[in-house]
Amino acid sequence: MKTFSVQHIRYFVILSSWIVFLSSFPNYLQASAIDYSSSVFLPPDTIPLRYPFKDREIYSPPTPEHQLFLRNPSSMKVDVEYDGESKQYILTESIGSLQIGHPIVMDFEEYLEYDASRALNNYWREKSLSTKGETGDGIIPSIYIGGEAFDKIFGGSTIDVRPNGSAELIFGIRTNKNDDPSLAVRQRKTVNFDFQEKIQMNVIAKVGDKIEFKANYNTESSFDFENKIQLKYEGKEDEIIKLLEVGNVNLPLNSTLIQGSQSLFGVKTKMQFGRTTVTAVVSQQQSETKNVTVEGGAQTNTFKLTADQYEDNKHFFLSQYFYEHYNQSLSNLPIVQSNVNITKIEVWITNVGAAVTDNRNIVAFQDLGEKTPYHPALSTTIGAPEFPSNNANNLFTYLDVNQLRNINTVSNYLKSNDFTAGQDFEKIESARKLLPTEYTFNSLLGFISLNTTLNPDQSLAVAFQYTIVGDTTIYQVGEFSDGGISSPNCLVAKLLKSTTINTRIPLWKLMMKNVYAIGAYQVNRQDFILNILYSGNNNGVPTGYLTEGEVAGIPLIREMGFDNLDQQLNPPPDGIFDFIDNAAIQGG
Repeated sequence: MKTFSVQHIRYFVILSSWIVFLSSFPNYLQASAIDYSSSVFLPPDTIPLRYPFKDREIYSPPTPEHQLFLRNPSSMKVDVEYDGESKQYILTESIGSLQIGHPIVMDFEEYLEYDASRALNNYWREKSLSTKGETGDGIIPSIYIGGEAFDKIFGGSTIDVRPNGSAELIFGIRTNKNDDPSLAVRQRKTVNFDFQEKIQMNVIAKVGDKIEFKANYNTESSFDFENKIQLKYEGKEDEIIKLLEVGNVNLPLNSTLIQGSQSLFGVKTKMQFGRTTVTAVVSQQQSETKNVTVEGGAQTNTFKLTADQYEDNKHFFLSQYFYEHYNQSLSNLPIVQSNVNITKIEVWITNVGAAVTDNRNIVAFQDLGEKTPYHPALSTTIGAPEFPSNNANNLFTYLDVNQLRNINTVSNYLKSNDFTAGQDFEKIESARKLLPTEYTFNSLLGFISLNTTLNPDQSLAVAFQYTIVGDTTIYQVGEFSDGGISSPNCLVAKLLKSTTINTRIPLWKLMMKNVYAIGAYQVNRQDFILNILYSGNNNGVPTGYLTEGEVAGIPLIREMGFDNLDQQLNPPPDGIFDFIDNAAIQGG
């Protein structure tokens, strides 16, 4: 692609003007120069031009240049010749070898005035550029500080600051209106203040020759370590401190065995004592180097987890019954020994943000569906089966169900009956029903897995139906949104998570603490290896077994129940982790 400079544009403007003049010249000759009625020819000097040209006075002082006006091309120059016979100066302007306009003739006095005016304008132009820095594009002039002490400490007498960047602020108001008759009037319209800022800043400051400050900040950076700030002091050859850096530093090492880090934040110093050089760094690492191995089109990776790194607030049992029968159901894998089959479920969480279409008022109880309730005023229903159901205890008969429908008075009613908020019940106003794509549930083992982690201030409640093998009865816990209870009346649901954390109540057991995320998906069963190591013994290195007690010498992977089958999923154990796919949905 060809690019056009200012010089090319100027040539194009001059050529276009000449073409316009030449194309219109015959018309002027016909209309103005010849008068056929009187047969009188006009002299050529009286022929008017539609676009008259004026010679540029090259001896006049130069006008201030501006970015909106085209500058003279670099090939345009003014030549001065002295005629010894007439004792006059001849000024000619030319572009290359082509002379432009008429030459200007000056005597000695006129030329002295012209040369003095040109020198004065060049002087003030250079002074103006010098106040903007060496390159002429700075906005803060350099500061000069005299004194021998300042020059000796900082290696110079100037302070130069050069900022560069941009800042953008966006203010707005976002209004969302939803004419849903099932919502309260105040909830149909939401007004949020929208504030956005975009800052890109780059600052370079120097104090003498020894101290340099650099800062680079961008609000749209993907990672925090991309925003860098550094203060550097560089000593002279005869000084002990050769280098002192504060901020973003790096420590490269000339070794393949131990690699240095290129993204550190802290203090780095380099000192020299005679022939000994010491480099010390006290910093925090902001990046991590990771090696990825790809074999056969798949990525091979190594992960390491500790026992307390389970996924919290994502996986929950639906009731205490499933928590108590979990190990029993998995005692004879790969067959899941469970006679429960969950057929229908609704999941409700505290809504965060603007209201959506599936919103209902919820009152969730910890003891709903539990055969052994925690609240002392509740008791087990005589003759009720051991499975969870709405009739497992006397919750619905102890409380007035009509009093539970009003979201505005339900809290006071329950507190008057010695029910504690956050422990025995949770009132969730305009709770959001999760879509089936936002969670998965195990129909045999009775637990759900959310796609996103719940916040500490969010509550979780469910309503579900299930059947028992060999029994035609449909058991239900909680109330469904399509069960005939219209909005804004409250639905009664089973509480799985409240806004209050209490490890001493049965509700704490419903959150599963045996699910770990390894940061991978579509894991290949053939190449998956899992080891369980213990690092609390006297060996100094983690081992896969204990050295004391009745289980001394037994592999931990077998003792903790992760190795009961061989590669064909048949007993006996083979010392390798039993990989059973689709465990979250089908059990295992």
